Amino acid sequence: MSDRREFLKKSILSSALVIPGALGTSLEGFAKTKKEAQKPLILSTWNHGMAANDKAWEVLESTGNIVDAVEQGVKVTESDLSNLSVGLQGLPDREGIVTLDASIMKGDGSCGSVCFVRQVKHPITLARKVMEDTPHVMLAGEGARQFAIQEGFPIEKEELSPKAAKAYENWKVKSEYKPIINIENHDTIGMIGIDENGNMAGSCTTSGLSYKMHGRVGDSPIIGAGLYVDNEVGAATATGLGESIIKICGSFLIVELMRQGWSPQEACEEAVKRLISKNKGIENIQAGFLALNKDGEYGAYAVHPGFNFARHQRGDQSLIDSKSKF
Repeated sequence: MSDRREFLKKSILSSALVIPGALGTSLEGFAKTKKEAQKPLILSTWNHGMAANDKAWEVLESTGNIVDAVEQGVKVTESDLSNLSVGLQGLPDREGIVTLDASIMKGDGSCGSVCFVRQVKHPITLARKVMEDTPHVMLAGEGARQFAIQEGFPIEKEELSPKAAKAYENWKVKSEYKPIINIENHDTIGMIGIDENGNMAGSCTTSGLSYKMHGRVGDSPIIGAGLYVDNEVGAATATGLGESIIKICGSFLIVELMRQGWSPQEACEEAVKRLISKNKGIENIQAGFLALNKDGEYGAYAVHPGFNFARHQRGDQSLIDSKSKF
């Protein structure tokens, strides 16, 4: 099926080159994307991606290491006390406890993650430790916390940040679980990047859904759901309601579509289409995808308006509004 699709795409493109204007704006968009494709390139989700990208770019320029870049970049967000969706200052679960999820992946397939971990300021660094220093991919809960202690991570005092504590007290008045689309324009931060030699890496970190059931884990630490990277093809990351993203293995799906010849933009749009088909009550569900291929082309798409992403390349820093299905 993929061979047939690729044959048709090539046939149409060849015809368009013979018949001027046959593809109209589609051909113009294709040419523009090719022209703008650049390496190195860092992309990350949401407004907070701007500061994270700045750090990632600084690290990439000084070390040349794309894995260092995506780790250090999202650590900025994990430390941002104004952020209520990433790091220990994030909103708690319904028991008033903050639990964190994170994953990191290299283009060669190496990966590591932690989920449902408490009292660790930088779960992304702990995820990297899992990747590099254990035979495992994921550690969870108390096991992840014990590993952090073993590796010399400081264990933070378990208390809510002032902003989170106030929000939690307000929530307890009714104690209703009701996700709000694009609340404060904040959510998971996912970061994907490529260096000038074509090496790729990605990271993803979050405090998860506010007021979730204790023990809930979203898509962010699940390789193939919240994050997937393959040097031969590209990388993708996701943000939004994790349950909806897990159902379609969103990031893996996008990379596999790109493997079949789809552009990053086309692949993100198809992932959103699949997600919508697999989830009821889509009017109350937000999810967005961000993708990058090995040539430095990128794309983004969301279920609803409001999702944006940060782009950092040589000579340019931009915050870009993603298109959406609705």
